[in-house]
Amino acid sequence: MQSGNKVFDDLSKIMTNAMGVAQGAKDEAETAMKSWVDRWLADRDFVSRDEFEAVRLMAQKAREENASLLARLEALEAKPKPKAKSKAAAKAAPK
Repeated sequence: MQSGNKVFDDLSKIMTNAMGVAQGAKDEAETAMKSWVDRWLADRDFVSRDEFEAVRLMAQKAREENASLLARLEALEAKPKPKAKSKAAAKAAPK
């Protein structure tokens, strides 16, 4: 009976070691794939989410300022313009 248990013990140790090796290979493959993806993304000049949000907020602020300036310009253009003096009246006016 003891010899049968020895075979199962050895088989159990081999399987445990194989699982450890498989887990190590899995971790190494994940690390290599993540590194490859990071390099690929860096080569493509993609922006990070933080950079994107910062530029989006800048564009939104610029649009708001543009709308404000447009409203001011329209208000200035809506004011009645002073009448220009005629050339004859300008010549007759004392200096």
